[in-house]
Amino acid sequence: MTRNAGDTPDADRTGDPDRDDDRPDRVAVTGTPGTGKSTATDLLADEYDVIHLNERIKGNDDLWTERDAERDTLVADLDAVAEHLGDWTGVLDSHLAHHFEVDRVVVLRCRPETVEERLRGRGEPAATAAENAESEALDVILSEAVAAHGAENVYEVDTTDRKPEAVADAVRAAIEGRIEPSAGAVDFTDYL
Repeated sequence: MTRNAGDTPDADRTGDPDRDDDRPDRVAVTGTPGTGKSTATDLLADEYDVIHLNERIKGNDDLWTERDAERDTLVADLDAVAEHLGDWTGVLDSHLAHHFEVDRVVVLRCRPETVEERLRGRGEPAATAAENAESEALDVILSEAVAAHGAENVYEVDTTDRKPEAVADAVRAAIEGRIEPSAGAVDFTDYL
């Protein structure tokens, strides 16, 4: 949770006396697969504790319930994942990150055509790539994030024409509160 001026200083918990007390303890970096979450958060790993949730789920049989053979994906057990995360702090990277208790949500967005192209380039089946592109156009993850955390805690970052370093800078600015919440600023409905 965000700390107020009267709360115990974060320096006592983190050992960082320069840490801004208004910086959130838990930040979700989420978005449709292919929007650049892992690439951006990798660039922030020297500054923040980054948890790549999808890798944790893949590496722990207790965090998923079944394999979706059609999509060749694992079905995460969100309750088990929440228990596994426990009292985590830092940056949680995953298309599922907004499903957990967080102080701030950064939703990475990208033109659906670009999402589809990126996913096909990774070897995803055409149907999976098209399904994710359509989800991006329909604001599925953004809508879920706003419903769970409120528009005042959600920041959108359009990654379509940004280099990874610029995306990481935008995520950092959201984490540090240097930009205003912006849920609803990105619109890709022209794709539909």
